[in-house]
Parts: sequence; structure tokens; C-alpha cells
Amino acid sequence: MQNKIILASKSKVRKEILDKNNINCEVKPSNVDEDVVKDSLIKEKASPEIISKNLAELKANKVSLNQSDQLVLGADSVIDLDGELISKPVNREQALVILKKLNGKKHHLISSVCISKNGSMIWNYTDKAELAMKNFTEEDLKIYLSKISDEALYAYNVYQIEGEGRSLFVSINGDEDTIMGLPVKKIREYLKTNQ
Repeated sequence: MQNKIILASKSKVRKEILDKNNINCEVKPSNVDEDVVKDSLIKEKASPEIISKNLAELKANKVSLNQSDQLVLGADSVIDLDGELISKPVNREQALVILKKLNGKKHHLISSVCISKNGSMIWNYTDKAELAMKNFTEEDLKIYLSKISDEALYAYNVYQIEGEGRSLFVSINGDEDTIMGLPVKKIREYLKTNQ
């Protein structure tokens, strides 16, 4: 019988992925101020991959401090456009700016996961997918955004790969769960061998 893990994230998508994979989890958001951490890491010239890893670890460690002997899963996803970190939009205007930046270009989506116990990381994994966006007019991008609900827009960065967002891309190379924010196959492997 698999033990329950704690998901240090309020992401409905991540919870759905765990549920679909029969990983029993309880949600306890970390409430880490991601922007402060990102800004400080960007000042230190950290790569998007390092930023994603650090945030996943920070979230897992923070929640696991108060959960004695429980496994806590933290996760973070970022977009890397030629070394520039692109974060989730906070409003629709910002979402349009992000889509215009990605328009007609290849970018990487990086998802990091970390499992912590008693305040310390015991395992982590980072995966990367490459997405190439088609060329769109600004009007096309506005029409696309008008079809996306606020909840989907803020939950999945600017595209929802298992929904409307797939139509934005010429090619998608990588694991779909990674693109949705949780490379679950590796988490399952870890839990199978360590529980």
C-alpha cells in the first residue's frame, strides 16, 4: 500500500496528474513568494533550469518542515526562451506580450520536481520539453486568448497543451506531463522504489 504524499502546490493540474496516476496526495500549498526568489536568482544570473529547481525545492522543504516523516512534493515550471525566463502572466495584457515573444520561435518548458522529508530534499528531477510555435498575427493571438478561461490562462502559463493551446504549435518534443507541470513517470518510479 502506497503512503500518501503531500503536494506543496495549489495547482489543480498537478493534483489531477497525481490522481490520474493513482498517487494518493493531500494538498498543502507552500505559499512561497516566487517572485522574490526568482528576482534574486535572476540577479545572480541563474539559468531558468536552476530557478525552476530551486523553487521546487524551496516549496517542498518549506511544507515538509511541519510534516514529520512525510514525503512532500514540490514542483515548478518555467519557460526558457533563449536563456530568458518567462513567468506565468498576471493579466491578459501580459499574456499577449508573452505570446508575442514566443510567436514563431522555439522555446523550452522546464518542469522541476523535488521530494523533501523533514525539511530537506531527498530527491529531485528536472525535465525539459521543446515547443516550436507557429507564426501568428497579433489578431490571431488575441482571438486565441479570448477562447481561454482566466483559470486556464493563469494555471498553465499561456498555453494549455491538452486543450486549445495545442493549436499554437508546429512541433512539440517532450513529455506531455512535463509540459503540464509534473513529470509524473519519474515520480512514480521514485515512489515505487522508495516506499
